[in-house]
Amino acid sequence: MKSPRLMIALLLLLPLAMPCWADSMEADLAGIQQRWAEIQYQLPRDQKIKAFEALVQDAEKLVAANPDRAEPRIWQAIVLSTWAGAKGGLGALGMVKDARRQLEKALDIDATALEGSAYTSLGSLYYQVPGWPLGFGDDDKARRYLQKALAINPDGIDPNFFFGDYLLEQGEEARAREYLERALAAPDRNGREIADQGRRQEIRERLARLANS
Repeated sequence: MKSPRLMIALLLLLPLAMPCWADSMEADLAGIQQRWAEIQYQLPRDQKIKAFEALVQDAEKLVAANPDRAEPRIWQAIVLSTWAGAKGGLGALGMVKDARRQLEKALDIDATALEGSAYTSLGSLYYQVPGWPLGFGDDDKARRYLQKALAINPDGIDPNFFFGDYLLEQGEEARAREYLERALAAPDRNGREIADQGRRQEIRERLARLANS
């Protein structure tokens, strides 16, 4: 049986150890974010599927190690959904359903985590996934989730890009241009240089479509 003095010492050390665990989680999460951007924007298309598959495993481990944190679940969902996009076909539907489950769990834990990224990702899934009977796509839900993301992070590159892209798909061209231009003007994110560069290229492509329409 541990002595009371030893138990007190352990309790005093616990607050000192907790930031180390948090720092480790943040470092692992940053690694997943960086690797995702490299795969998404720098790897040739024929190499993406295997690379995303490996990254999903890393994300799953991070979720298992931090079950009460929303951030790893959000990134597991992001990796799953982009892997599904790279893979394509009906087999990808199971991946995006799993991504949706992880995002819904993340919202239950902390809806504001990563500046509302769970709302952004859910909204993007709902307008990009086919509707019934093939999938769960729902344009109305997409709009609501994307608007919630913008309420949390009105100046962010991702919520503005995805809402602009959604509006473009809905034929609301004037509003789409407004949000895409906001996304293009969004501030840089520290440590997310590759992702920001790739996203801005996607924004410019959408704006070019609008200019030529």
